Amino acid sequence: MNISQQPAVVRPRARGTERSVARRAELIGIGRKLFADTSYDALSMDDIARQAHVAKGLIYYYFQSKRGYYLAIIQDSVAELVTTAAGGTELPQVDRVHRTIDGYLRYAEHHQAAYRTIVSGGVGFDAEVHAIRDGVREAIVNTIAEGAYGRSEIAPLARMGLLSWVCSVEGAALDWIDHPELSRDTMRELLVKTLGGALRAVEELDPSYPAPPPARREG
Repeated sequence: MNISQQPAVVRPRARGTERSVARRAELIGIGRKLFADTSYDALSMDDIARQAHVAKGLIYYYFQSKRGYYLAIIQDSVAELVTTAAGGTELPQVDRVHRTIDGYLRYAEHHQAAYRTIVSGGVGFDAEVHAIRDGVREAIVNTIAEGAYGRSEIAPLARMGLLSWVCSVEGAALDWIDHPELSRDTMRELLVKTLGGALRAVEELDPSYPAPPPARREG
């Protein structure tokens, strides 16, 4: 086939790709629900196909294996969390931090099963899922660093200060979605204030990383 003939076959492929993307996304959505309360080992491919009301071969077609399916579900959830939390790049730095924390909490509140899977590293110990979780932490640290310091490349001490805060946020958010006694607005303000404490601690230990003015105590 020469180059002049190629446009005639591009459109059908594009339509097929759109259908494939939609079908794959649908299967991932079904998988989120299936793995929400059931361990990876407890679900066979036959179980998944039966509960999803699809042929088992369709899952193999899109994901090659049960593990591929599971990892695709985790990665999709992670992408959504990071996108939700890291939005608002056009905002001033301080507003961006507030936006990041609010987006993070909103995701945890409305996608509880997916959030639990992300921050717990999956069911049992799974090195690949843990690596995905660590990638989420790094993305959130970078987003907060951009908002607090105007750059994501920061010294090890400053990074550890922000990472410690992110890990504490994970635990707090897990408890919050299980015991939603505080509003999201209250949780956001609490986490903003604890972030201020972390930023001040970093500044005390490394004055080259001054806390943004809103994080400073008055008086």
